[in-house]
Amino acid sequence: MTTYKFAHRYGKALQSLLGLLIVLVYLFPIYWMIVSSLKTSGEIFSNPPTLFPNELYLGNYLNQLRNSNLYLYLKNSFIISVCAMIGGVLLAAPASYALARKPIRGIGVIMFLVIIIQMVPSNSLVLPLYAMFSKAHMTDSYVGVILANITGSLPFVLLLLRTAFLNVPKGLEDAAAIDGCSNWGTFFKVMLPLTLPSLLTCAAFAFIFAWGELLYALVLLPNQTYWPITLGMRTFISQYGTDWGGLMATAAITSAPILLIFIFTQKHIVGGITAGSVKG
Repeated sequence: MTTYKFAHRYGKALQSLLGLLIVLVYLFPIYWMIVSSLKTSGEIFSNPPTLFPNELYLGNYLNQLRNSNLYLYLKNSFIISVCAMIGGVLLAAPASYALARKPIRGIGVIMFLVIIIQMVPSNSLVLPLYAMFSKAHMTDSYVGVILANITGSLPFVLLLLRTAFLNVPKGLEDAAAIDGCSNWGTFFKVMLPLTLPSLLTCAAFAFIFAWGELLYALVLLPNQTYWPITLGMRTFISQYGTDWGGLMATAAITSAPILLIFIFTQKHIVGGITAGSVKG
């Protein structure tokens, strides 16, 4: 019995150590980004590299905060990401509810196609989207890149919300119908409040997807006026060199909204993923 307890404790300690190592590996690039943003150019290129800055240098951040283009790029990113988030959830919520509750023929084939679409990489879609949007005169504007980001996040949002709707007991809909609710009334008054964690999860995913997307913006936005921050960071790289301090400072500033989303919606995101992983 003593040997069993020792082996059990040793196994748990080993699992905890392994988990800690994995977390450190994933967090190290973020740590290196922040540390590099607080170094001078000379210290960034020092050999051997320093794990901690010899002195905290805030010049990289101050230079970027004085840069008017930074605010333009951040504004564009917020416009694109918020619109893509709202559009994706508005389209996916009623569609996923219909796929979960309505007797649709060929539902298995439809869901299989949605999964296949989700697996298609962005670089395979960007040229067809560019051809369609250019004919519709939607390039070089917010509209085209917002629609492109919606198409990128929509399959995942649709799958997660459909599973969340499947987890809601059917009896609640029947009770709402007996009380006189229409289909849309049941959807808005019963189903959406009960799937709020999943809705927040999908909204956060759609926002993060659009916030970090580069390829669609690179192809669809030739005019710098509409560039998001991911595309604007390319200005730090030129044929004469790379401003690594400014690039790391901008990357740290850009990461702040994503970190805030995870901090304030962590419980809802975990609950939404758990709610969307039981049925399928």
